[in-house]
Amino acid sequence: MKEPPLSSLRGFVTLRVTGEQVEGFINALTAADIRVWDVKPVGGGASLKLLLEEFPALRPLLRKTGCRMHVTGRAGLPFVWARLWKRKMFTLGLLLFGVILFLLSTLVWNIKVVGNERIATEDILNAARQEGVYPYQWIWRLDDPDKLTRDLSTRLPGTSWIGLQRNGTSITIQVVEAEEPEKKPLLSPRHLISRTDAVVTEIYAEQGRPVTARNSRVKKGDVLISGVLGDEENVEYVVAKGEVKGLVWHEYNIEVPLKTSVRTYTGERKDRTYLVLGNWAIQLWGYGEAGFVESRTLTEQDPLRWRSLELPLGMMTEKELEVTETAGALSPEAARQEGILRAQNDILARYGTDSVVKSQKILHEKKENGKVYMKVLFEVEERIAEELPIVNNRGE
Repeated sequence: MKEPPLSSLRGFVTLRVTGEQVEGFINALTAADIRVWDVKPVGGGASLKLLLEEFPALRPLLRKTGCRMHVTGRAGLPFVWARLWKRKMFTLGLLLFGVILFLLSTLVWNIKVVGNERIATEDILNAARQEGVYPYQWIWRLDDPDKLTRDLSTRLPGTSWIGLQRNGTSITIQVVEAEEPEKKPLLSPRHLISRTDAVVTEIYAEQGRPVTARNSRVKKGDVLISGVLGDEENVEYVVAKGEVKGLVWHEYNIEVPLKTSVRTYTGERKDRTYLVLGNWAIQLWGYGEAGFVESRTLTEQDPLRWRSLELPLGMMTEKELEVTETAGALSPEAARQEGILRAQNDILARYGTDSVVKSQKILHEKKENGKVYMKVLFEVEERIAEELPIVNNRGE
């Protein structure tokens, strides 16, 4: 016979029937309309399955045929429920855990704000809180995302668009800030003066009156572009703007060692693995010393995460890397070139990357105590203008 429908939900048992009239017993089951399936000969008897609800009807048939039965298997929902009922506390704890897990999954755990530059993240989070979007809020209590984005745009006037996206228990607020016209600072009238002694190589006055020319020698503090326009009767004070470049001389005292040392990794390493519990770390593997003469240790943290939460539990790996130091030597010429290159890089860092070293001259050089000492004069074309406010309106 075929297996009855929903037998797993209704429950069924597996029996082993023995006796002289096993075949008569099976025929009696069929005559009594008791459904059995998976009937197989086993030893001196037979194995079969039948529904749990029809099990009580077997006793009269067993007495009639003189057969004996032995239950070899139980399956289905009624038996599962019976086992759980015997362990009431375990079942209750399992149900309680499922309920708590479900409730935790219906809370907002994390809110992330992206795309904002001028508007403070705290202001956006405060506006979202006023609309009911904040950590540990029930997800089912949140308004429709379209309504939330409209209300947030109203509360944050400096935005042109706000998007709100929920991914599980995390919410991301995407902000597109409105374009604002550039606010130019209010400047008082001023001159452009030379910040150092130089020879002017280029002068461009965007606003103001140039008072020097190319190839002119200027001293520190001389006016290059004046913020005073007009004559004595008609005077106008403006903010002088422009660009002035000039040749400037810088003297450097350079010191370069002839012997060098380079630290490199050999590729050998020893790993140590720890189990991290809060502020405690328990070493699991990697005991013993590495035996390296010199080494460097790198630490990698791998905390456990649940959704967006970082749990105080995880693994930590320490990698002890062997380091070797290689000695080298520079020739006097190589040391000289390296020292000059260092000085040129310092000039670019101090006076702008658009500065140009026109020439250099070694004024003095000596080799002493394993080092090369030099005094070098650099001729550099660089920006020389700086601002000077006009204190009064009666002249330059």
